[in-house]
Amino acid sequence: MLNLGLLANTVQKNCHISDARHAGDFTLCVFLMKMREYYRWEHQLSFSYNLPQQDVSAWLDEREAMWQGLEASAFEPLPLERGASDPFDTETANRELIPRGYVYSGGYGRFHKPHFFLGTLLHKEERAGHTVVVSSCEYARDLEAPPAMLQGDTIFVRQESVRRFLWEKIEEWRWNRRNEAMSRALACYDFEADAEGALDRMTQNETETMILHELGEALAGERLGADWGAMRAALARSRTEIAVRAVRDLLADCASTLPTLIERRNTPALHFYFACFTGMRRELFPQALESYRRWVARDDIEPLRAAIAEGEAHWLELAQRLLAAHRTGGADAEAAIERLLAASAGATPVCAVPAMNQKH
Repeated sequence: MLNLGLLANTVQKNCHISDARHAGDFTLCVFLMKMREYYRWEHQLSFSYNLPQQDVSAWLDEREAMWQGLEASAFEPLPLERGASDPFDTETANRELIPRGYVYSGGYGRFHKPHFFLGTLLHKEERAGHTVVVSSCEYARDLEAPPAMLQGDTIFVRQESVRRFLWEKIEEWRWNRRNEAMSRALACYDFEADAEGALDRMTQNETETMILHELGEALAGERLGADWGAMRAALARSRTEIAVRAVRDLLADCASTLPTLIERRNTPALHFYFACFTGMRRELFPQALESYRRWVARDDIEPLRAAIAEGEAHWLELAQRLLAAHRTGGADAEAAIERLLAASAGATPVCAVPAMNQKH
């Protein structure tokens, strides 16, 4: 028989090992924010509960001490009924778990950080030649819990993490309410009257947005081929990698996410998309934000539709040029990629500032 408790403990230990190795990838501010929400998840506290600062500080010290003892540890195999399994062999694990109502994922994210999670299966469906697996309650997770990930032909969407991601964005807005797009998005759900119900409705809507993005990622993968992963690996843990990831994100969103949201007239999701349109994506594609603002001001979505269509062609061409620079550039490939990105942004090189990589 499957021992779910033993499996959850093993997955959680692998999550701790991954966190021990990669907690320093975050800036201090982001790290502390993520740790607060990790404490909330681990202690099963509601979003409205005011976290006890002294308890959180003590827990943080204990967690960092535990990480020091785990950083050099190897990931443990999964104790499945059929025997021990590689923690990155998601397909084998789910052949056993999904029929029993559970879902597992082990893969790599930003800066090649391993991500693991174990949760309850909510539903499974086929979309555009891909399997979409949606989970709810999570029994094991790491510090950074990606709400959605594409692994091979399978899209994993973690609704509990979607809900926490949305709550973090709402909390950020409450600290600084200058994000007008977020104000518009939240007004569509009426958080003032029923915050919990509004968050549930927003979670359902944004789950679909994340599926659309991952379908766009799959399409981008088909267009760009396996060399994209090799190029990203060569740029690992650099600001150049962040920019390269943003190019692919923009291609995915211009090919799938944004056209579908416009076609469906999903106004709340469009507002939320541009509420989160920050960082490298905004630096590379300011035209999208300008077109969004024109839509809001004039109730005319055609400029936004046109910017997205032009963006799809632009980001595909730029991505292919980045790949060509990687293939032919040799030792100078990264510098050539930086120049291409800078020319696309019409600004100073986007990779001029080194990435933050400080242990906490």
